[in-house]
Amino acid sequence: MISETQFNKEIDLIISNAIREDVGDGDHSSLACIPESAIGKAKLLIKDEGILAGVDFAKKVFNYVDPNMKVEVHIEDGASVKYGDIAFFVSGSSQSILKSERLVLNAMQRMSAIATKTNHFVKLLDGTGTKILDTRKTTPGIRALEKWAVKIGGGENHRFALYDMIMLKDNHIDFAGGITKAIEKTKKYLSTHNLDLKIIVEARDLNEIKEILKTQGVYRILIDNFNYEDTKKAVELIGDSCLTESSGGINENTVRKYAECGVDFISSGALTHSVYNLDLSLKAV
Repeated sequence: MISETQFNKEIDLIISNAIREDVGDGDHSSLACIPESAIGKAKLLIKDEGILAGVDFAKKVFNYVDPNMKVEVHIEDGASVKYGDIAFFVSGSSQSILKSERLVLNAMQRMSAIATKTNHFVKLLDGTGTKILDTRKTTPGIRALEKWAVKIGGGENHRFALYDMIMLKDNHIDFAGGITKAIEKTKKYLSTHNLDLKIIVEARDLNEIKEILKTQGVYRILIDNFNYEDTKKAVELIGDSCLTESSGGINENTVRKYAECGVDFISSGALTHSVYNLDLSLKAV
């Protein structure tokens, strides 16, 4: 996984690029009719139900746009919210509030949707010992935000990108000439380049799992697109040799049944690629 320092750099890049994209050479709507000296106050109004996410991100946005703005938080990230709740108040330059508004809302609406969906899956898995993971199926450019939201919702982050973990999937295996060759080549590569990265290997059937188990050094086996019975058999075969992860078309109707097969993790791209934004507004007061 990436370090906290690296993660914060990703967040800073998201903010600077989003403000560049949205503001350009100036917020001319505000500049045209609001004096530079004008001071205002606005509230973040909840118009939906779910898990709130993005409050801390909003604070970073306001600070980036104008360090003199003040944020008074009433509801923290991770809290359940309902229609009519007020998450925070922001006060300061009216122009600065308006310059920040769209980025704050866009991010918080999506982050809250992801946190809400993740929390739903977490509750479905309650008592099983299985943890829900996100994937790299994220919106280009804002992966850090979406993975942050998964954590706020109670889920766990999979690898952040291609550089922080080895994941040998079907295409890697086929291009490398088979599972054993792919693993051995990977271990040699890591040794040659003095890299300390965990190795996950995808298995498409029970025979591939047996082959993976003949090789030492695999951190987790991805049991991909297996049915329930074969998933149970896979977990029994693997035992304590390494961790297990189920994936492939698992949804809210099937996630608990897969968890009950005994896997350590279930990964779902739907946490980030199939959500409906929570309705939030930033209103002047």
